[in-house]
Amino acid sequence: MKNASRLFLALIGLSLVVPVFADKDPNINAIKARQGEMQIRAHNLGPLIAMAKGKMPYEPKLAGQLAGNLKLLLDLDTSRDWPPGSDNKSYPHKTRALPNIWTSYPEIGKYGKDYATSVNELNAVAGDGLEALQSKIGAVGNTCKGCHDEYQEEHQH
Repeated sequence: MKNASRLFLALIGLSLVVPVFADKDPNINAIKARQGEMQIRAHNLGPLIAMAKGKMPYEPKLAGQLAGNLKLLLDLDTSRDWPPGSDNKSYPHKTRALPNIWTSYPEIGKYGKDYATSVNELNAVAGDGLEALQSKIGAVGNTCKGCHDEYQEEHQH
């Protein structure tokens, strides 16, 4: 009986918490998901860039782990995070994704392929020394910048 009461209370608690995380608009959920993924990428890429620029000490183990995390994210299926109509014109102030993302397929896929190639190359050498990291980190940043320049609204300060 004691376990049944705990289970009942847990289910009640869950029913109160789940609606907080689930938005009624599935496009808002998709926007939040892709923004979260970009934050995770930035969280891992930032220290690698800082190491490459000498703004923080180069740590081979950490550099390898961070590059490995970026590589792991390549396997994430984000197709559900990009539903048509989830752009900045439909959701101003919620996303900076331009509508041309959805009208430029398959051309936009080149950016994803270039990003994957650059991340794989970075992952192969990130822990092998500062010069190795520096030789590959720029390509990752350039692929991010290329896609963002073409498919993301400029950040308004």
